[in-house]
Amino acid sequence: MKIEDIKNMPTNELAEKLKSAEAEYSKMLLNHAVSPLANSSQIKASRRDIARIKTVLRQRELNK
Repeated sequence: MKIEDIKNMPTNELAEKLKSAEAEYSKMLLNHAVSPLANSSQIKASRRDIARIKTVLRQRELNK
């Protein structure tokens, strides 16, 4: 997900997206521990998406 897309999303939608991304990330880690993923770079990409979302949410919080 690109930062421009994240910045254009409403705050409540971003919060929901963060919850689902974190759940998907933990599920991905668990599955990778049991049997290796076909594309393990998805873990890194997911972690970075979560960080991007948290950064935008924090910026919005500080600007209010």
